[in-house]
Amino acid sequence: MGAIAVLSLLSFSTHAKVQPDNPFPKVKLVTTQGEIVVELNRLRAPLTVDNFLQYVQAGSYNGTIFHRIVPGFVVQGGGYDAQFSPRDDFGPIPNESGNGLKNVYGTIAMARENDPHSATRQFFFNMNDNESLDPGSRWGYTVFGWVVSGEAVLEEMASLSTAPFHQPTGWEDVPLEPPVLEKIEILPQP
Repeated sequence: MGAIAVLSLLSFSTHAKVQPDNPFPKVKLVTTQGEIVVELNRLRAPLTVDNFLQYVQAGSYNGTIFHRIVPGFVVQGGGYDAQFSPRDDFGPIPNESGNGLKNVYGTIAMARENDPHSATRQFFFNMNDNESLDPGSRWGYTVFGWVVSGEAVLEEMASLSTAPFHQPTGWEDVPLEPPVLEKIEILPQP
């Protein structure tokens, strides 16, 4: 584990965990397209779930956009506001892609750069069984939960028109009208 990963682990100890005795916390994403409920898997991806919930608890995802949509592949968001300005992050977390959870349709996973331990706040929903994102001879992308309701909302997002080239950012697959993640709510523990 690199120095950055160790520092990230240390930062977790300074923040109170959300529902620490709940192995499967649930969150509701309220978007401009509708609501999505996700069950997180703290047993398989404890660092990733705690990191995600830290952003949720801080209200840091509120008002972000889904900035990347690739039909039949992913719907990605959580990192930028409507002006495509990046939101602050708490630093990178260790990659937990070897946890046995696969990048299959309806799962939520962490986005990252080429460095396998570079995930911070961006996440994506798998809109297909994306075996190429699973670990093998290289690091994969950490799956940390699955959609329990709202698949139709994700399908609607995945069908939105995108720009082949987004002039302000230089990115591909940017929705012409990015859906907004208005807020994420932590659902009461059962």
